[in-house]
Amino acid sequence: MKKLLIMCGAGHATSTIAVSKVTKWLNDEKLTESVKIYQSKIADELNKIDTYDVVISTTIVPESIKGKVINGLALLTGVGLNEFFAELKKRLAI
Repeated sequence: MKKLLIMCGAGHATSTIAVSKVTKWLNDEKLTESVKIYQSKIADELNKIDTYDVVISTTIVPESIKGKVINGLALLTGVGLNEFFAELKKRLAI
């Protein structure tokens, strides 16, 4: 099972929206049995990023982890949503 972290600044508002949209996408793609979603705030996860297979953030992340994180802005705006989900599927590799 893949571990997917969705994080935002405080771990409540925008990450909750992102979790909802990713959960719907996982259901549509029939991937719910293959992915476990975790939700948190960025401050709690900076030193644990490598414990997740995929990380999505709706907030700015430090340069040191940018390569490991998918920018989740598309989940909030709807702009670039197809590209976002294509990248997510690629990184999940399932």
